[in-house]
Amino acid sequence: MSQQARIGVIGLAVMGSNLARNLARHGHPVALYNRSVAKTKSLVADHGDEGTFVPAETPEEFVASLERPRRMVIMVKAGGPTDAVIEQFAALLEPGDVIIDGGNAHFADTRRREAALRERGLHFVGVGISGGEEGALNGPSIMPGGSAEAYASLAPMLTDIAAQVDGDACVAHIGPDGAGHFVKMVHNGIEYADMQLIAEAYDLLRHAAGLTPAQIAEVFRGWNQGRLSSYLVEITTEVLSHVDADTGKPFVDVVQDQAEQKGTGRWTVQVALDLGVPVSGIAEATFARSLSGDATVRAAARGLAGPQHTESAGKGAEGIVEDIEQALYASKIVAYAQGFQQIRAGGEEYGWPIDLGAVAAIWRGGCIIRAEFLDRIRAAFDTEPTLPTLLSSPHFAEALAGAQDGWRRVIASATARGIPVPGFGAALSYYDSIRANQLPANLIQGQRDYFGAHTYRRTDRDGVYHTRWGQDRGEYRDS
Repeated sequence: MSQQARIGVIGLAVMGSNLARNLARHGHPVALYNRSVAKTKSLVADHGDEGTFVPAETPEEFVASLERPRRMVIMVKAGGPTDAVIEQFAALLEPGDVIIDGGNAHFADTRRREAALRERGLHFVGVGISGGEEGALNGPSIMPGGSAEAYASLAPMLTDIAAQVDGDACVAHIGPDGAGHFVKMVHNGIEYADMQLIAEAYDLLRHAAGLTPAQIAEVFRGWNQGRLSSYLVEITTEVLSHVDADTGKPFVDVVQDQAEQKGTGRWTVQVALDLGVPVSGIAEATFARSLSGDATVRAAARGLAGPQHTESAGKGAEGIVEDIEQALYASKIVAYAQGFQQIRAGGEEYGWPIDLGAVAAIWRGGCIIRAEFLDRIRAAFDTEPTLPTLLSSPHFAEALAGAQDGWRRVIASATARGIPVPGFGAALSYYDSIRANQLPANLIQGQRDYFGAHTYRRTDRDGVYHTRWGQDRGEYRDS
């Protein structure tokens, strides 16, 4: 077979098929391989007029159809299936060829695979792709991690197929080995937090402000015209305004209140714990999904007492809605700030020179968390690349100051009414914690020293100290 494909795609489920079509639409001949030959033939039959496809029925035929250096994108299930496909095709490749994993791989797996393939002379690029099925077809946000050489060979194609915002492609080389999949993991963690916060706003609008789903849809529609403008707010209006055809009820009222997850939120929280980075908003969102799905515990707890009466919010419905908007915006800022702090910490831990401003820029289009205020986040990090926290940038500090009164009223009202707001509450507690002059951690250090001689530092002089609690309570300097 003549070598005519510029790039190949292995795995032609919806994401793989749409990515292949996106590449072909932009003039890049694409080799196709799927374990089921029928799926390959179906793609060509249904979409062959969109560009040049080179179907292959065997791995050998697929590899032979690729230009050198060969470039192939693996779009199969993460974990063992990805390892199996990598090994199958790596055996057919030559030094300098490039294997790209476009799935939702754990970044540690990507680091392992990149190191192993590098020893065999092969490039391995872990690419985070966000935007779902629509993004894969029409322009996703793309987060590649791997060698600069490998990225250079892919950049023209990735630039073509990525989402475009203000003339810029939503793709950037994130860094070596697993950097791309790390950033995609954190993206998904922020996504969890963002969705939880929106859900809490909906719950409050319904049960504190007394609005119907259709009315709440209009509230979100209005918010989407302002500073909360984002893809998730946009689709929230669609979900809330949808009416179930069978019952005539609001769609949300016929959907079970049990949220599922695929694991990337858990990964984000687990890795944050390893790095010592507090991502409380993401953690609470992840735990909220787990709690919602625990039908046994929830059923057993239905008889637990709640508020005997609910306090009046002291404001009309319009005022409550305004406060909820303030709480949602402020909490979203905190969630993004925590995510970017985790990305910075990951870069420092693994030696990745990640440009946080560039990450914000490529998240402006194509991805699930694309939002208007990402332009502000990009500007903040472009102005001060070493900014310790997004919350201290002048724009966001001012926004939080302006939102905090409504934010606090919302949480107080929710607590009085027995409406759970773990996301809003965690975000406000984080905000109050980092701005506090003194935290009660001094007492914790005293406790640790008492039961475990773990030592402490003093405020009035240097050094590490221990008090002989069980003896004369004398203090000595440990170092």
